[in-house]
Amino acid sequence: MLTAQISLRIDLGLLTAFQSAMKKIYFNYAFETVYFYWGFILSLVFSLTACSENNDNSTNGAVVPTNLVIGTNIVGSSTTTPNGDGSGVVQFTVSAQNATSYRVLIGNQLIETTTGIFSHTFTQSGTNTYTITASAYNGSQFISASKSIIVYKAIQMIWSEEFNYSGAPDSSKWNYDIGNNGWGNNELQNYTNRPENVIVENGVLKIHTIKENYGGSNYTSARIKSQGKFSFKYGRVDIRAKLPEGVGTWPALWMLGENITTVNWPACGEIDIMEHLGSNLNQIHGSLHSPNNYGGNSNSGTTQITNATSEYHVYSVDWSAATIGFYVDDVMYFSHNNNASLPFNANFFLILNNAMGGWGGTVDPNFVSSTFEVDYIRIYQ
Repeated sequence: MLTAQISLRIDLGLLTAFQSAMKKIYFNYAFETVYFYWGFILSLVFSLTACSENNDNSTNGAVVPTNLVIGTNIVGSSTTTPNGDGSGVVQFTVSAQNATSYRVLIGNQLIETTTGIFSHTFTQSGTNTYTITASAYNGSQFISASKSIIVYKAIQMIWSEEFNYSGAPDSSKWNYDIGNNGWGNNELQNYTNRPENVIVENGVLKIHTIKENYGGSNYTSARIKSQGKFSFKYGRVDIRAKLPEGVGTWPALWMLGENITTVNWPACGEIDIMEHLGSNLNQIHGSLHSPNNYGGNSNSGTTQITNATSEYHVYSVDWSAATIGFYVDDVMYFSHNNNASLPFNANFFLILNNAMGGWGGTVDPNFVSSTFEVDYIRIYQ
């Protein structure tokens, strides 16, 4: 008659690896995790052998899977692009002997499959390292393993305005602000939609600011915006522009929260990609306005460049849930942390304008006219 034997087998290294993997799965499959977690530990600690001849790898008739392998094929990987072609797509092949199903944890996403064959698209831009944790199951029996991969995800253009047409700004992309109400800053200009003030010529948007009596103002200019036509959350904005000349000019490339019609300013948030004062030639400002920091108390930085009014420069903002960085010609000069308490985590729309007076200061009495030129706007995510 055979005698049952109880043997105590504890593999601390395996327990540690298992705990790390299963803690991640717990958040999505809490009940099942508790069940399998403790079941697995008990199977490690107590192995009951019914008879001396039964030395296979089974428990209650279910064979524990073995030889778990996580196979990966990063699409576009080559000797010159080892981390992929920028699509972020990875093809997975997970296999194990005696396995009937698999669970694969990628970040906080859990994928369940019976074949172990699937693809996944990584969306975080740049070159990033990811840890993949896979479990192979046969009934309640399973084994787990992890693998690290490096994937390159290219940023993609989601919207652009190349101004490769002639005439008025594209009405499918742009609206106008019209009037001479000072715009909250004691500005002196009357914004119009006249071709004398705003027109696209030779592949360039031109905002002409003119000294003239019009509608009760001594100056005319233009302010166009994408409100109601295009808005976005997070990404990089590149705007190639040449700034207007003249003391008293105040050109700006900026964005407002789309919810301004319901929460008003500054609760909607404001991101000033570029501001320039003609009275302080070549100093570029980048600013953030929010409920606790706005107007003269905004979070802002400056940089000094050359030839702002005679040459084109690329003014940029790189905006994410974590940070907002400001650049001129791809050189960052100011960065500020973003977080959930700030209004910079919703859709924003674009605004381009040239103001007179206000923060721009006293206008040169000899000012006659000046032109703000924008070559292109490109937005990437």
